[in-house]
Amino acid sequence: MAYVNSDRAAGINVTGWMGDVLAKWNEARERRAVYVKTVQELRAMSDRDLADINLARVQIEDIAREAAYGK
Repeated sequence: MAYVNSDRAAGINVTGWMGDVLAKWNEARERRAVYVKTVQELRAMSDRDLADINLARVQIEDIAREAAYGK
């Protein structure tokens, strides 16, 4: 008796679906990396340096979120 292996299940292309999931996961991971790096760099700045670029410490997370995820 012969058996056939297929990556299709109930009309869903599993390989394509997994590729989409992995692509979205990678994009989310890259955006998170931008957020973390931005927060780290801004937190490393002195209060005077932040004032020079017209930022307060309480704005750091908001600025990083906008940099990574947009408005």
